[in-house]
This record gives sequence, C-alpha cells and structure tokens, in this order.
Amino acid sequence: MKATAGPPPPIEANMDEVRSILEHAKQLGLPDKEYELLEAIAESYAFLLSEIGDKDATIRRLRQMIFGAKTEKTNHVVGKDRCATGESTAPQTQAKDKPKGHGRLKAEDYVGAEKVKVPHESLHHGDPCPHCRGKLYGKEPRRLVRIRGSAPFVGTVYEQESLRCNLCGEVFTAKAPEGVSEEKFDETVASMVAMLRYGSGLPMHRIEKLQQVLGVPLPASVQWELASNAAGNLCCVFEEHIRQAAQGEIFYNDDTPMKILEFLVEQRKRRERGEEPEERTGTFTSGVVSEVSGRQIVLYFTGRRHAGENLAEVLARRAAGSDAPIQMCDGLDRNLPGELKTIVSNCLVHGRRQFVDVAENFPAEVRHVLEELAVVYRNDARARTEAMSPEGRLVFHQEQSGPVINRLKAWLDALVADKKVEPNSGLGKAIAYVQKRWERLTLFLNTAGAPLDNNLCERMLKKAILHRKNSLFYKTQNGARVGDLFMSLIATAKLAKADPFDYLTQLQRHAKQVAAKPSEWMPWNYREALAPPQRPP
Repeated sequence: MKATAGPPPPIEANMDEVRSILEHAKQLGLPDKEYELLEAIAESYAFLLSEIGDKDATIRRLRQMIFGAKTEKTNHVVGKDRCATGESTAPQTQAKDKPKGHGRLKAEDYVGAEKVKVPHESLHHGDPCPHCRGKLYGKEPRRLVRIRGSAPFVGTVYEQESLRCNLCGEVFTAKAPEGVSEEKFDETVASMVAMLRYGSGLPMHRIEKLQQVLGVPLPASVQWELASNAAGNLCCVFEEHIRQAAQGEIFYNDDTPMKILEFLVEQRKRRERGEEPEERTGTFTSGVVSEVSGRQIVLYFTGRRHAGENLAEVLARRAAGSDAPIQMCDGLDRNLPGELKTIVSNCLVHGRRQFVDVAENFPAEVRHVLEELAVVYRNDARARTEAMSPEGRLVFHQEQSGPVINRLKAWLDALVADKKVEPNSGLGKAIAYVQKRWERLTLFLNTAGAPLDNNLCERMLKKAILHRKNSLFYKTQNGARVGDLFMSLIATAKLAKADPFDYLTQLQRHAKQVAAKPSEWMPWNYREALAPPQRPP
C-alpha cells in the first residue's frame, strides 16, 4: 500500500455501490478467502459510517466499540481527580488487595484429581511412639500434589497375540483384556471434544493439529461425527432443560451476533438470481438464563430469531396458570417476548453505561452518577453476603437504596428542568435514556427478587463470543444446534457446581435411562440416578 503525505481523499460511495463492486469481484473469479476478506472490510466500512454519522460519537466510544473497554470502574472512567472538587468521594482502602489469580492453591481445590492413600511404611494407628512412651493416633494427612501433562485424547493399542496353524490355517487370537470394548472411541472422547470445542472455544482443526503432534491423531471430521452423534442422544435432556427453564421465576435474556455460512450462501444466491433479500438477514446467538427453585438453567439458541422471540418459545412451554415471571434485559424492544406477559426490569449497568460513554466531556456529572449507583451495588452485595430472602432484600433496598435512587432522580430531573444540560448533548441523551426507563431500571425497589442488571446473562454469552472469536462462524444451522446444545448443558452444569465432563459422559453411557426419564438426569440430580437403589432393611 502506497503511503501518502496527507490524509486520503474522502470516499464518496454508498453501500449499493459497494455491493455492486463485491458482485463484480465475485464474477471476476476472486478466490473465496479473498472475497470473504473484502466483504468483511465492506461491512466494517458500513458500520463505521453509521457510527460516525452520529453527532454524539466520540473517538473514545469508537475505540471501545472496536477494541472493547478494559473496565468501567469509576476511577478508570473519570479518573481520581477529574470531578469538579478535584477530590474523590470513593472509599479508600487501607491496604492494596492481592491481585486475583495469585497465591498457592490448596490441595482441596483439586477436586478432579485422583486421590491415592499412602499408609506409613512402618507405623500404624495405636502403635507406641518410637521416641517416647506415647501412643500414635490418626490425624489429618499431609497432602502432596503432583501434576503431570498428557494429551487431551490418549490412545491405547492392544496387540492381541495371534497364532496360526500351519496345517489347517486356523487362526487363534488372544481375547481383549476384560473391560475393553471393541468400540474404538469411548464416550469420554465425545465429552472431551464438546468441552474443548463448545466449553473452551477451541476449534476442531486446532485440536486435530495438537493430537497429530502428540501421536494420537483425531481428525476434525471424526471429532464432528462424534460430537453430532452424541448431541443426537442428548436432545431429550436439552428439551428437559428447556421445559424446566420455562417454569422459572426470573429470566435473563440477551443476544450477540453470530454468522452461519449456510445463511450467507443463501443470501448470495438470492442476490445472484435478482430476488429480494429476506426480511431479516442477521443471525444471532441468544442467551436465556432462568432462575427456577433456586437453580439456574442456561439456554442458547442460534439463528435468525432475536432474544425476545427465543424467550417466547421457552415461555410457550410454561405451565398454564403460572404467574408472570420477572424478565431482566436491556432496553431494546427485540428482547421482549411479544404478547407473552412478563414483569420487565431493565439493566442498570446499561443505564450506567450511557453516562460512562460521555465521561470524557462531563467528568463531574458522570462521577456523581457513578458514585450514587455504587452505593446501590454495595447494598446489593451486602444482601447477597447475608443471604437475604427476596422479601428481606426488597425491604433492605427500599430502606437503604431508595433514598439514594430518589436523590439521583431529583438531581437528574433538575439538570434538565433548570436547563443546565443540552437535551441533544451526550449527557442530555444519557439522562433521557434513564428517565424513559426509570421504572424498569428501579424495579428492584418495588418487586421482590428483581435483579439489578443483566450481567449474569452477559457472562453466559461470553461462551458464544469466545466461539465467534476463535471460529468466526458456524458452517450450518445443524452445526449451530449442536453448539447450542453442548454450550447449554456445559454452562448449566458449571452453575450447578457439577463436573460438566463427567455429566456429558454419564448421559451418553446411560442413554436409554436418560431417554426414559430425562428429569432425573439434570446436572443437580444425575449422581443420584447413578447410585444403586437402596435395599429395604
């Protein structure tokens, strides 16, 4: 690319012209990889044009959209000394906390490690002490942790001796060791593929290369075949997750963009035939988290539907006569489940972020808003620490957070009423955003159990985002369904503090029992189904 002495000349091209250029490049026989890169550049160009066209867009906001924000903590957003008084009202800690992830892990933290009991080589419980006249008693053992590395998939080759008669030609082959199946792949292989692919976002071709280097080949095509076959056997469990999730008291939902190449090919063929594009061309992964009877169930749905439409599909399985659940989401209408009734609560973090985005131009005002909201979050943290009931938490917030919220609302209203802020400025639009949604943003002051924000769902969506970051897309709608199933089971198992690898393995090994009674094979009760039945005394 040739360097220029000054800024490049302005580009005068609309998106129709850009699409025409893309079609011309395709007709000229541009290789698929180069065409996809050119198409991605065109999409980025269109996105930047739409954002820059917003007069409230700032360089900081565009940087955050492209590269992401490291943190939205108050002192990082506006700095310690950027408020009007030059002083921070945030509480000061006496000592600096140790960074997360530092320090030694305890032996008890290795819950998945093999436990080996090592008896003393010469002494036993009740023996006399070798050094005095005392008697030895058992105490807490000393724990020695040793960690070794291995391939994710380890193979064993059994060489069965074969003998052939030189006269009749009969061949006599040794039997395989007891417990060794004739099947090449154990159920744990599909479980590990699912954990690496859909739990950790590692693409199958990378797993293939790693296994090739380690001497136990596992082609990507074989990985997919194992995962898709296992998913077929686990559909009944996924359906049971959806059925139980539908009975929840609180729902969180949101979505994130996700590409499915099969849909993109269909769109391209429609354009080539001169047909009108489909009404909705975007594809998304929706995350739905349901809190039901103290448990959390995570569901993923990838396709053309928005989060609200997928939530409506879940709520359609809700038991008749059930009370309307609480729904936590951001302020977009596409997150609402249509005609199905929910008690809608909007995410307070999204409201807070409206002010974070304009902190560069209004540091003092933004700091005041962030510090007032920090009091509310400290109160909510205390409610969790003390394990308050939903009703007790409601009363606590009404007493401790209510005055703060009312004071903040009066201050924001006064800024607008006294014309201390321009309605069309960044701060004015941030105030208008929260004023329009005030009742939904503060539902936690009026309804027992209403959450403050949608952070739980957004954390769960990171699995889908990790997949998009590493693999870029799903190839087909079926591939997306397999990914949704495994991500849902893995995420739900983790929230239930169950071992997702063991959970997936046991579901496959007991496929017939699972299909007969899937409700007994949820992450929180499947160990009971594995236990042998108790004989009556």
